[in-house]
Formats: sequence, C-alpha cells, structure tokens
Amino acid sequence: MHMHDIEAMKIFVRVAERGSFTQAAADLGLPKASASNAVQRLEALLGTRLLHRTTRRVEPSQDGLAFLERCRDTLDAFDELQSMFRDDERQLRGRLRVDMPTTAARAFVLPHLPEFLAAHPGIELELSCADRRVDLVREGFDCVLRVGVLEDVDNLVARPLGRYDIGTFASPAYLAARGEPRTPAELDGHRMVHYAQNFGGTPDGFEYVDAAGVHVFPLAGALTVNNTDSYQAACVAGLGLIQAPVAGMRHLVDAGLVKEILLDHRAEPMPVSLLYASRRHLPRRVRVFMDWLAECGEWNAGT
Repeated sequence: MHMHDIEAMKIFVRVAERGSFTQAAADLGLPKASASNAVQRLEALLGTRLLHRTTRRVEPSQDGLAFLERCRDTLDAFDELQSMFRDDERQLRGRLRVDMPTTAARAFVLPHLPEFLAAHPGIELELSCADRRVDLVREGFDCVLRVGVLEDVDNLVARPLGRYDIGTFASPAYLAARGEPRTPAELDGHRMVHYAQNFGGTPDGFEYVDAAGVHVFPLAGALTVNNTDSYQAACVAGLGLIQAPVAGMRHLVDAGLVKEILLDHRAEPMPVSLLYASRRHLPRRVRVFMDWLAECGEWNAGT
C-alpha cells in the first residue's frame, strides 16, 4: 500500500462523513478537485462506485459503506503502527468525533476538557451535542454518550458509566403563581413542559418512584420542546415543571433561577452509557478518551 492510497482513504472517509466534497476538502485543507480526483482513483482501483453524487449531497453506495468501515479499520491500524513505540501519551494524535447530550457537555465535560487537550495536543476533538439519536457508524462517531435505556444498539459495545438522578424543577415565579406541591397528590392544577425527540407522540407524564415502584400519570402542558436548552429555558421562564438530571440543573439552582421540588418523590434514575462500534482496531486515542470521560463525569452525581 502506497502513502497516496492512505491519503486517498482519508479523503474518502471525510467526504463520506461530511456528505460533500467541498466541505471535506475544506476540512483537509485541499482543493476540491484534489478530493474528487482521490476518490475517483480509489473507484478506478476497486472497480466500483463508492459514492452516489447528487446536486444536494454525496452519499456512500452499498459498496462504499462496506469500504468505509474497512478504511476506518485500516487508518486506525496505520495510526497504531505510527505510535506503537511511543509510550508518551502526549503523542496521541488524530481526530476524535464524539456525541453527547448538552447537559453532559456543559456540566461535566467542557469544564475539564482544557486539561485533556493540554495533555494530548495532537488530538483534534469534534464534539456534537445533537440532542438526537445519531447514527454512530454511518456518521463516523468514535463514541457517543447516551442517557436513558439503550435501544437500537446492535453491533455496538455499551460501557455503563453510572446513572443520573432525576429531579423535578420549577421557577420561583411559577411556584408563586401556582403554589409548591409537597406530594404528587398535590399536582392537580399544575402543568409540565414536555420533552420529545420527535413531535407527534404522546407526551411523557409526571414520574416518581416510591416503595410500590415507578408511577407515571399524565400532566397537562402547553409546550413541548425537543432540545435540552429549550427545556431548561422554558422552566426558567415559568412555563411549567420539568424533570431533568439534578447535576445538569445545578447551575440554575445555584443562580436562584429554578428550585428543585418534591425531593422525596424523584423520578427513576436514568442510566448513563458510552457506546462505540465493535471494531477490529479501536484506536488508542479513543480508548484513552473514553477512560478519561468515565473519570471526569460524576455520572452518579445527585445533589
């Protein structure tokens, strides 16, 4: 394998992930023509069409998807070969693409990230907070942080990190207007801000746990949102109660913008997990980052 084959594979991977020759070329500091020519050389070498080109987007063909995974394995193995005799972790290098909820990024990861990047200056981190279920493999993520019960994780490895304690929160203005409930039985006349990744479904109700188990009952609400920032902002604005990770609301509680209520009637804790693809060569930079993430997260944080 020649070095230009390695470079062409890097270009192909970036084009497939970005869905654009122009964006991939800009990422890599190359002319668009160079990126296009590199992929054309690969297609000629392999004797198959790797990408479907439309006026709006570039997408991998079926052969392209299969080759994409082999490219990632080959490139990761090549990186390992380059660093196998370097014991100093400062020599870790390459791109890391990670997705996690906004709350986790803001509360736990970003405050500590300068230390990690200072210790590993060769790492280029791409941090996504999509507030949706990203496709880890197709979108090229090295690992994703998930909060909640895991679904649709075939062919992925799950690493449990801990759990989030979930509390109920309201703004002082909301409580002044409607009163502060002391038990779930006093929630009549109250309303929730609902959270949904996809609009159109039945909103989740108010949840709490007691000795008899988990209870969920409907609670009216005039607003449904689909991302964490809007969810928290709606609570601050007095639009209703929300149920959210306690640790992720700490900055708003400390600022006096919201108050946790019903402390003896919290919802069921939500598991926190790291997901990553089961790959032949998991890059050392990914392993090191996941170990660091497990340590910095306070994933069992409550109050």
